[in-house]
Amino acid sequence: MKTALITGVTGQDGSYLCEFLLGKGYDVHGTIRRSSTDYRERISHLEGQPNFHLHYADMGDSMSLIQVLNKVKPDEVYNLAAQSHVQVSFDSPEFTADVDATGVLRILEAIRQTGLANRCRLYQASTSELYGKVVEVPQNENTPFYPYSPYAVAKLYGYWIVKEYREAYNMFCCNGILFNHESERRGETFVTRKITLAAARIAQGKQEKLLLGNLSSLRDWGYAKDYVECMWLMLQHDRPEDFVIATGVQHSVRDFCHLAFKEAGIDLEFVGEGLDEKGLDKASGKVLVEVSPDFYRPTDVVNLWGDPTKAKAVLGWNPTKTSFEELVRIMVRHDMKKVAADDAADQVRKMNLVEYLEKGIVK
Repeated sequence: MKTALITGVTGQDGSYLCEFLLGKGYDVHGTIRRSSTDYRERISHLEGQPNFHLHYADMGDSMSLIQVLNKVKPDEVYNLAAQSHVQVSFDSPEFTADVDATGVLRILEAIRQTGLANRCRLYQASTSELYGKVVEVPQNENTPFYPYSPYAVAKLYGYWIVKEYREAYNMFCCNGILFNHESERRGETFVTRKITLAAARIAQGKQEKLLLGNLSSLRDWGYAKDYVECMWLMLQHDRPEDFVIATGVQHSVRDFCHLAFKEAGIDLEFVGEGLDEKGLDKASGKVLVEVSPDFYRPTDVVNLWGDPTKAKAVLGWNPTKTSFEELVRIMVRHDMKKVAADDAADQVRKMNLVEYLEKGIVK
């Protein structure tokens, strides 16, 4: 039985990777940070399984990483922990650098200091944001980087320190340059989930309109559940290499909106340009989508498009197992059910409150 350690196990990718590895017969260990609030909803269904274990550790604390590595002695480490929101990196650049840049150094050095450098393989979650202000499309493993946010700059350090440890210490460590990958488990502040939740809420009368940034931004969107398989394949390869993980298909934010609202039963028509562009309900003419300057970034990446040729040829990975259209469908259907369930729960709470008030339990 192989043993894997996943940092960032409570995140979207971490939860899917955990399920994938458990299905492969791994003994899976994950790290979580101590917090006064519970944020384990993505992995709560896995707790209690005999081959799933959680440990407290923090990417900002090298000693905690060393302690976990000494205890677990993993065959594979998947470093998925990060401050992964681009907009947040402009607001918290120092924290982003500490976790996304120095944090990678900490996990690499922890592996080395615990004597695991010759037996442990490491996957580093890199990002398409490295290409930033792109110099060519589509982007592959040889495309020059031009990071265009504090998040991307921090991730660039992580990318290069992995390559340095690979060459300096002969460690099996590699970068997966992941393009945008979404799912029904995506955080609600990310644009795709923001769109699918808004479509569901608007369709069910719970929200008036959706405010977005640049509708013309182009992204290569895949399904996170498919992407974790490629992470695993990279560590099964006979030598450590870096790979672009993408679908090779590109769409705009506008395209994502149109498909999401259509799945929710609303046909959108977009009129205007730039900040004046609006998405109208074709049936009623009502404005449902508007552009807000508040969602434009100081430096904005507008054209990410990955070339997965190497991953397909070398690893045998299928990047389009789930199509773009199917991805949007999965997310919207999940959020339609979520909004309905949340509404039902609110009704129950209101009924209980009325009952408590009538009985004098609550004043």
